[in-house]
Amino acid sequence: MRVIGLMSGTSHDAIDAVGADIQLRDSTVHVEVVGQLSRPYPDPLRAELIAALPPGTVDMATVCRLDTAIGQEFAAAADAAARELFGGTADLVASHGQTVYHWVGGGKTYGTMQLGQPAWIAELTGLPVVSDFRSRDIAAGGQGAPLVALFDLLWLAGRPGRSAALNIGGIANATVTGDSPVAFDTGPGNSLIDAAVELATGGAEHFDRNGLRAARGTVHEPLLKALLGDSYFAAPPPKTTGKELFNRAYIERVLPDYRLPADDIVATMTALTAHTIADALAPFEPDEVIASGGGTRNPTLMGMLGARLGTATLCTSDELGLPSAAKEAAAFAVLGFLTVHGLAGSDAACTGATRASILGSITPGAGPLRLPESATAAPRQLKLVSHVRG
Repeated sequence: MRVIGLMSGTSHDAIDAVGADIQLRDSTVHVEVVGQLSRPYPDPLRAELIAALPPGTVDMATVCRLDTAIGQEFAAAADAAARELFGGTADLVASHGQTVYHWVGGGKTYGTMQLGQPAWIAELTGLPVVSDFRSRDIAAGGQGAPLVALFDLLWLAGRPGRSAALNIGGIANATVTGDSPVAFDTGPGNSLIDAAVELATGGAEHFDRNGLRAARGTVHEPLLKALLGDSYFAAPPPKTTGKELFNRAYIERVLPDYRLPADDIVATMTALTAHTIADALAPFEPDEVIASGGGTRNPTLMGMLGARLGTATLCTSDELGLPSAAKEAAAFAVLGFLTVHGLAGSDAACTGATRASILGSITPGAGPLRLPESATAAPRQLKLVSHVRG
């Protein structure tokens, strides 16, 4: 089955599309990643999206407008991927959509909202679309995140020792393998680093390119210590968070007590991400940490993280044959494939749900909806071949 996976993460900068040829044979999912493309959001849409995120407030007209515009952008990305990666012969689109709110309180997740109306994708491409992946896990009592945990566990099955798959997007999340696997959001990934850069530049820059600002700056230990005291970091997994908590206002609340040069603020937020990831992984004593996501392109962050991981080896998913920029979209392509085959796409132990669930909602394409024959058993491993260069 030729599946297009679509993903836009908590950095809200672009839509990533991956084309994957996926087959289920015996207990193994075989995934051939044939290509990848990325489409940046138009600047006006990105600006309106970011303004609508917490702590901003919006009316329902704005929500409707964003749902439509983001859906149209996802549709354009899917259409381009179908033509460029599969010659117009794709079978399915799996669209994560754009998370705008994850409703969490007291360690429990009550709801989630991803915008990007799938009808626009189905109408433009003519393909059936699986979307709204997270809601079913939440309805089953889970955190709804990180949903890539099942992909990680299948992908890393059979590796020696204990592995941790780490994604550093706007929020950082990890999956740790073993007899009792766990998965959770560690806390901020790039979100507070980006916010610090935007504050420092008056919005002229949106991220710390190549980690240069953090490299120039000095970590302010008192501020770092104060930030590390946030109760989220002490909470046990499973747990999830988002920009509802770790946003620009989060920094603005504490900065009046610390008069610091701009680059020192960026360096301190970078250290916060490194510290919280390493501290969250430490109790599980992984032998290797396999990183993906935009944070892997920040050498200052990766250097700080590597220095705090102790004996664990830090590498990127590129070194295992899966380009870090393609991983999340590839994972949702697999989750969409599992859905249409009647298979659960979540790991209940990792999300805290009462049971593993078949995820998502299906929007039919141009023709009658014909689902493949349901599989009789859940997969136990995933074998990956990628033709995409990292």
